[in-house]
Amino acid sequence: MEHPERLLTQARELKEDLISTRRHLHQHPELSDMEYETALFIERYLDELDIPHKRIGDTGVVGVIRGAKGEGDTIALRADIDALPITEKSDASYASENEGVMHACGHDAHTACLLAASRILQNNRDHFRGEVRLFFQPAEETGGAPKRFVEHGAIEGVSSIFGLHCAPDLPVGIIGLKPGLNNAAVDRFRIEIQGKSSHVSTPHLGVDALYIACQTTVALQAIVTRLSSPIEPLLIGVGKMVSGTIYNAVAANAFLEGTTRTVSQKARLFVREEIEKIAGECALSFGGTARVSFTEVTSALINDPVINDMATRTAVSLFGQEKVINDRALSLNGDDYAEFMAPTGLKGCYAYLGTGNPDLPLTLHNVHSCDFDIDEEAMIYGAALYAGYAIDALN
Repeated sequence: MEHPERLLTQARELKEDLISTRRHLHQHPELSDMEYETALFIERYLDELDIPHKRIGDTGVVGVIRGAKGEGDTIALRADIDALPITEKSDASYASENEGVMHACGHDAHTACLLAASRILQNNRDHFRGEVRLFFQPAEETGGAPKRFVEHGAIEGVSSIFGLHCAPDLPVGIIGLKPGLNNAAVDRFRIEIQGKSSHVSTPHLGVDALYIACQTTVALQAIVTRLSSPIEPLLIGVGKMVSGTIYNAVAANAFLEGTTRTVSQKARLFVREEIEKIAGECALSFGGTARVSFTEVTSALINDPVINDMATRTAVSLFGQEKVINDRALSLNGDDYAEFMAPTGLKGCYAYLGTGNPDLPLTLHNVHSCDFDIDEEAMIYGAALYAGYAIDALN
């Protein structure tokens, strides 16, 4: 980058814009695939900058910025825009106004950073060639949206893609950029158990679906502890169990919902087979039946080494070598940003933006917490990194 200090200065000058944008989005969160007002807000912001845009599905937005130095490559920058079904416990002036919905994963900050970066890029079109596509993606928390972008041709001609995510485990000003595996593959499963109702005083005349569900929940952990290698990370979590209609009757049916986290395709397929086997055999042992269904949420997130190296050089030029780490621990979180890369062959990388500050205790809470918050100073680094990567990649 020719003048990284100029770019960082421009990002700092947008601090108030970043904060007001993020706080507006934080106050008005919307659940996955319901981000109608969020999409309109993004479109109005892009309209003010004379950046053309189009919708992807109902709530996705793609903006386009063309460099003034002539033809060149096309790169994409992605931010997710949806919120979570979590009730915020905060007395902040910008706390959620939508009951039971909260930006507890930092997507409001990602969106604010990419919007500010779009302003920087639009004002610096004379400094790069080619095209920047701005992906404002809905429904990261439920999965499936990247496929819509692909089906609508959004990645046609794109040579690389870059994104970032808030990281409360990293201090403000620190950027995590690690080549290779960063996040696990995520699948969701549902186990429907059919039993037979009877009075609780005559359990032998029924088939207790609730009992089967409990035994199944425990038995599934044997896949992790006894059926898979202890040196390869694998996680099975049951987060929801529903059963029964009254306290004094044997439950006729039950269902479980949970998730798996794996780091290899072999393990991903293996764990599906074992869940189906254990659920079926456990139900059969007590006279019931089980039906298992899976939903693929996202592939493992693997940073391309070449793109990661390029993004690292950008971050170092902007913030200094001491601000960039390349050994952040593997996370079994998932992010469907990977779906822009793994199924399509598009190269890219994902950066982790330090948002933690010990002087602001809420910023140390993990994502998906009802107390989650960020140090808003971090967004200056995020906006500069988005813009800096685009300029470096295109030049």
